[in-house]
Amino acid sequence: MKLQFMGATREVTGSKHMITTKSGLKILLDCGMYQGKGLETDAMNRDLGFNPSEIDYLILSHAHIDHSGLIPYIYKNGFRGTVLCTPATRDLCAIMLADAGRIQMQDTQTFNKKRKAQGLEPVEPIYDEQDAQACMSCFISVPYHKKFNIEGEVTVEFFDAGHILGSALVYLEIKDGRRKIRLGFTGDIGRYNKQILKDPEPFPQVDYLIMESTYGDRLHESLQNAEQELLMAVLDTCTKKKGKLIIPSFAIGRAQEIIYALDRLEHAKLLPDIDVFVDSPLSVNATNIMRLHTESFNDAIAEYCKTDPDPFGFDRLHYIQSVMESKQLNIRHKPCVIIAASGMMEAGRVKHHLANHIENPSTTILCVGYCEPSTLGAKIMRGDEEVSIFGQRHKVRAELRRIDSLSGHGDYKEMMRYIGCLDKKKVKGLFIVHGEEETQMHFADTLAADGWKNIVIPTFRQEVEL
Repeated sequence: MKLQFMGATREVTGSKHMITTKSGLKILLDCGMYQGKGLETDAMNRDLGFNPSEIDYLILSHAHIDHSGLIPYIYKNGFRGTVLCTPATRDLCAIMLADAGRIQMQDTQTFNKKRKAQGLEPVEPIYDEQDAQACMSCFISVPYHKKFNIEGEVTVEFFDAGHILGSALVYLEIKDGRRKIRLGFTGDIGRYNKQILKDPEPFPQVDYLIMESTYGDRLHESLQNAEQELLMAVLDTCTKKKGKLIIPSFAIGRAQEIIYALDRLEHAKLLPDIDVFVDSPLSVNATNIMRLHTESFNDAIAEYCKTDPDPFGFDRLHYIQSVMESKQLNIRHKPCVIIAASGMMEAGRVKHHLANHIENPSTTILCVGYCEPSTLGAKIMRGDEEVSIFGQRHKVRAELRRIDSLSGHGDYKEMMRYIGCLDKKKVKGLFIVHGEEETQMHFADTLAADGWKNIVIPTFRQEVEL
């Protein structure tokens, strides 16, 4: 059996890993989009390194675009296999991939205007909204802990990874001649003792493990401090400075955690008399999907819902859909909180809010998650004095704050706790993916010091025989 690493190798985005069984069955683990590298990103996304029509099954760990975002593209280019994922992941992909298709079309239109001015031919978007809608016909939902048999050769089972709604560790049992290979793919590993979702759950012993490493070199602050830090950011910005608190957020997972934290503060009568705007149609739709999947909620939020039936809504919380309403926020003079996608500040409505407010010292930009090093979010948060937004240079005069503890990714201790259910002596290969190279080297050293062996940091498109 062969395993080839087609993406997220020594970097964070573009998750794709190819399994080819002895009989020739081709299984793709994730089909994620590369993000955050400008024009280079477009070329990387178009160059798959495999023929989509040859893929028999695609097994999806979760709905984030860096794991699912190229599914419409491979469908457009001939994929007609089966996509296996959890029910919540399918529901989220239905809205996220369509949204990504719209963004592809909008970005391409803007790019083609520049090309036309330069006398160059227009380019086609990677895919459009219709491609995203069409590829959903390939999806099959498989609940956690229900084994799915693939052609009598492979058994698939999902275990809750606790990262976002529907996220899963993929556990495979693969017949390889007379032997059986047990392979685990973590997708993204969540955190323990979160506000909404259940903890990452133990999974069966594996022979080989493909493991993410996003925060393999750092520790998060306690989640218990996050709510207080959020309240202080609101008070300092909206009450003392009379300004706007802009929170760039991933539409799935992070946005709902922030909304829930604000709901709790409002319920406890700690939130000042200000309006909170969720300015992201995708976040609005994702929040409604989360309301449908309460089976993923932990005991704490289930108990909270006994006194507050809607943990994602209160009187001064406003969900915004229209572009006109979004534009009105930029000419609004009253203090407020604006939660808008995207989390890395590379796309979406948050870029317009940043362009209008980043030079205002009364504004606070609150970063609540990971930003890939080349993204606008990373440039702002590392202290660049000036950044380019929509081709215009802006001085960074807004106050910058960060709450690392809200990250959806486990830190290195949490990741090691997660794989603590395994007998490390029986693991023949531990492949570290989905992390910056320096971070991966640090994490590999930490794992080795803990007694793990056979640790590999794959290179792009490296192929190994299992």
